[in-house]
Amino acid sequence: MKKAKAAREPAAAAQGAIADSRTSEQGPVSVAATGCDASLWNHVYNPSRLQQLSPCISVTGTVEESSADDDGDQHFLVKLDPGHENLVNKRNRKKKNGDLVGEIVCANTVQLKKAKRACAGYTNPIAIPKVGDRVRMTGTYVLDSHNGWTEVHPVFKLGKLPAAR
Repeated sequence: MKKAKAAREPAAAAQGAIADSRTSEQGPVSVAATGCDASLWNHVYNPSRLQQLSPCISVTGTVEESSADDDGDQHFLVKLDPGHENLVNKRNRKKKNGDLVGEIVCANTVQLKKAKRACAGYTNPIAIPKVGDRVRMTGTYVLDSHNGWTEVHPVFKLGKLPAAR
């Protein structure tokens, strides 16, 4: 019963967020995006755990944490710029300090044996952001059903932006 409620919260937030386009202190905020390549899903380890909320969004924020996962993905946390707060759910707020999780698939050497097939023959060309970088992250907005938080996974594009004023 608890899982069903957790799944509804980000889905409801997504309905308002995905088509949203408004202005924040740093300029226009546009969540819906284009340019996501669905073939990157071929390199997502265990994709059944990810409930797709929107096929392609773009958000901006500052990288607060970054680490390599055993499945070869680069896992990082982004403190979202004003106007994107509705993309995080209660679990993000509790376990990820209110940050949105980003995952660059196949960015590192795969340590987990059962994940090797997902990255076989593919290395992601996206540059891994540094902690403190302000970025624009574009990818699929999902609910990770194993952890209960929302993510951009896989990240299709990541660009470094000037620091916020």
